[in-house]
Amino acid sequence: MFYIQRAILHVFFLFATPAALAENASQDFPVPQLKSSSAQDEATGFIAGQSLSGTTRNFLSKELAERGSTFFIKKSGRPPEPTDRRDTWVQGTILDYRSGFTQGKFGFGVEVAPYNATALERGKGRIAGGGNRTLTDSAGNAVDQWSKLGLANVKARVSNTTLTVGRQNMQTPMIADNTNRALPSSFQGANLNSTEFNNLSFDLGAFDQVSPRTEQSTTDIVSEYGNRNVSSDIAYIAGAVYTPYKSVKASVYTTQVEDFWNQYYLGFVHNAGDRASLGLATSFNYYKTTDQGSAKMGPIDNDAYSLAFKLGHGAHTLVFAWQQVNGNEYFDYIHESKGTTLANSFLSNYNGPNEKSVQLAYILDTAPYGLPGLTFYLYNVRGFGIDGTHYQGNSYPVKRLDGDKHQESGLLTSYTVQSGRLKSSNVQVGYVAHRATPNEIDGNVKEFRMVTTIPFNVF
Repeated sequence: MFYIQRAILHVFFLFATPAALAENASQDFPVPQLKSSSAQDEATGFIAGQSLSGTTRNFLSKELAERGSTFFIKKSGRPPEPTDRRDTWVQGTILDYRSGFTQGKFGFGVEVAPYNATALERGKGRIAGGGNRTLTDSAGNAVDQWSKLGLANVKARVSNTTLTVGRQNMQTPMIADNTNRALPSSFQGANLNSTEFNNLSFDLGAFDQVSPRTEQSTTDIVSEYGNRNVSSDIAYIAGAVYTPYKSVKASVYTTQVEDFWNQYYLGFVHNAGDRASLGLATSFNYYKTTDQGSAKMGPIDNDAYSLAFKLGHGAHTLVFAWQQVNGNEYFDYIHESKGTTLANSFLSNYNGPNEKSVQLAYILDTAPYGLPGLTFYLYNVRGFGIDGTHYQGNSYPVKRLDGDKHQESGLLTSYTVQSGRLKSSNVQVGYVAHRATPNEIDGNVKEFRMVTTIPFNVF
């Protein structure tokens, strides 16, 4: 394992370092410097700086399970009935109020965002239990309409440093809003974000509850791939993002999920060249996870990393990505968090024990052909060598994974309106087919999905 990691790191620095140095060959290495301006000095006041905006999202999905994979319809007093179809159609709306910051050395503000969801597909047999897509009651019936406070927090700011306490959004490589349903998830706790330096930012936070995408109440912190009956009291996060040049960004983060794991992250992104002729984007992501405290998830010791190259010319981009997990457990993260930036994360995360995966993709951006805002993403990912026979934890039935493999092909289309009253509205249409050996967790499924998102401003 050590030699594989060293080889990947060697390739990573081989591509990244010369280009970064070439960009600034005549300059000293940019040491972070304090900003000359302060965001708090520009505060206009609690009322004067307020805004009310939001989004409405229509989420439509049709899934077909094949080759022994099934969904289940709940039946009163009887075992669940298997079915090969699950349909989802939900309208989610967010109304986001943000005050301005009060003036003075110390500024204070608030953010409140009610979330509302309406189930447009309510057939009990069609929604098949709902999963994490349609909210259902204990009998498996769709909840026609429901609401909750998705965001509710108080902010305090001095200079360019802001403390947020309450239910809030997060965007880090380890704790991040999951936005792939009608409504996003959010997190309850406290986070300190500092951008005092011109090219260096910091995050420091602690969270004890999660507000899931398709639930009205908050839940305890649980693992995405572990035993959902076991929870953690709190998750801590700390990290920094350094951008020495426009073309280079480095990120370092660490997270402790109490009695679950310690996790460490290193990320690097570099852009070289010019798409008008030839451009190369390189991204490297690495996670190290070990068990912590009472180790409720059992023994954990794994490394997960990916290395991706995007070679672009004009409207066309070719993508190659390699991803690997070294360890006898799933590479894991907090449930309801988009807690991975690994390259091969689509319908499946390709994060099985000891799994290797490769992605080949083609991206078309039609802007050079006179149609800005329209993109196509055609991809194929293959995962292989999944081996959980030496697993010692209490997660899903991992030990039966022995040489399992799977693959996924998809075509994703996205269009963003460029002007007019619907400017920034987005329509995404995608079709994905996933095939797997019997023990692989993601099963055999085809999915058609169409998502329309419309932003709006009230004031």
